[in-house]
Amino acid sequence: MKHSRDIVRASLSELRTPQMEDGSAIWDLIRRCDPLDENSMYCNLLQCDHFADTCVVAETDGEIEGWVSAYVMPNDPETLFVWQVAVDEKARGKGLGVLMLQHILGREICKDVTRLQTTITSDNAASWALFRKFARIQGSSLQAEAYFKESAHFDGHHDTEHMVTIKLADTMARAA
Repeated sequence: MKHSRDIVRASLSELRTPQMEDGSAIWDLIRRCDPLDENSMYCNLLQCDHFADTCVVAETDGEIEGWVSAYVMPNDPETLFVWQVAVDEKARGKGLGVLMLQHILGREICKDVTRLQTTITSDNAASWALFRKFARIQGSSLQAEAYFKESAHFDGHHDTEHMVTIKLADTMARAA
């Protein structure tokens, strides 16, 4: 049970719902987590306000060291779409990313969620590793296909984003 040990180490962080006052610190964290796309600080403030129920902050000694922004798809309430996962360099390798995802999925707002989706560029090794690990913990596999394409959608200004889909285990197993 390697993943359980990782999650126990990560449990030193307090996981909580973000507040508007966290927006600036989250924006700073994301800027330190290359290759994540930077959003505007205003976007992060909206996430902390309008989407707080499906986002999570990991905090240790008053410092934000992890962040997941996500939302339940408006046209598909069985899908949680993960926008970004950011973990500060000093907090990496402890299973914090998986723990934050499980924390969100354990909330009442996600009771009907049966799958998780996210998009990842081909070169983002850390995200691929995180979501593969998460899929393994779910007893599932990761399905991926090109979704937002470099030429068709980004006009050549951004690498292709691959839509990743993970079917989730039952609710009790997710929250464990």
